[in-house]
Amino acid sequence: MIPRTNLPDGESVPTLGQGTWMMAEGRRDRDDELAALRRGIDLGMTLIDTAEMYGEGAAEELVGEAIAGCRDSVFLVSKAYPWNASARDLPRACAASLRRLGTDRIDLYLLHWRGDIPLAETVAAMERLRDEGHIRHWGVSNFAVADMEDLLAAGGWRCATNQILYNLERRGPEWDLLPWLAARSIPAMAYSPIGQGRLARDPRLSAIGAKLGLTAAQLALAWVLNRPAMIGIPKAASPAHVGTNLRAVELGLTREVVAELEELFPPPRQAEPLEMI
Repeated sequence: MIPRTNLPDGESVPTLGQGTWMMAEGRRDRDDELAALRRGIDLGMTLIDTAEMYGEGAAEELVGEAIAGCRDSVFLVSKAYPWNASARDLPRACAASLRRLGTDRIDLYLLHWRGDIPLAETVAAMERLRDEGHIRHWGVSNFAVADMEDLLAAGGWRCATNQILYNLERRGPEWDLLPWLAARSIPAMAYSPIGQGRLARDPRLSAIGAKLGLTAAQLALAWVLNRPAMIGIPKAASPAHVGTNLRAVELGLTREVVAELEELFPPPRQAEPLEMI
């Protein structure tokens, strides 16, 4: 069974979900991608993350097709471009996403990254969408501590999560951002938990994982999922790949394994700019 973590209002979500970045970009792979998403839902990976940016809406259409007939069992996450985050444009962007997704509500709607539109205006637009029932929760992505503090000062106390780049190679958020979020009971959502495949090819991880019956990718993902209040959203473009991701959440890491990984990929020793891709 996939562990769950709580959003600030107490609703629980799976700690292992499914990402869709760079999916729906080739018709040849569409059947496999649909099968992967549906297989993930069957295995309990019912949190699915997408964005209007991904394939300029094509990924949302793919997700909409995948969840047809099982919408109520899925926790659906999508994201809006920062230039669509105004009082006028956010409702339009949300409505377009809803059409592509084939649903009447998004469970968690995120500002993809901070742009030029005042946060107070975006917060008010998010709250209006929530009040009207078009979204159930809202949050942000790629926000550093200073951005989060500005968000709260702008009235954004209902922020449900911050989706960030986080993996063994990108541990900068541990210095300040993750403690800041934890102190406010806001879970983090890690995108690219396997470093866009780089960690899957790391021979050091392969050697450690072999002793545990894990691949390098599974070990890297297990390390992310081992963090408290952390949601991982790896992409899997085939049903077989989905099954290997599930293996990463089934095995807790011992202190000895964690220590070995810490030596190979040490934590930050000072504050670092928040990275994003």
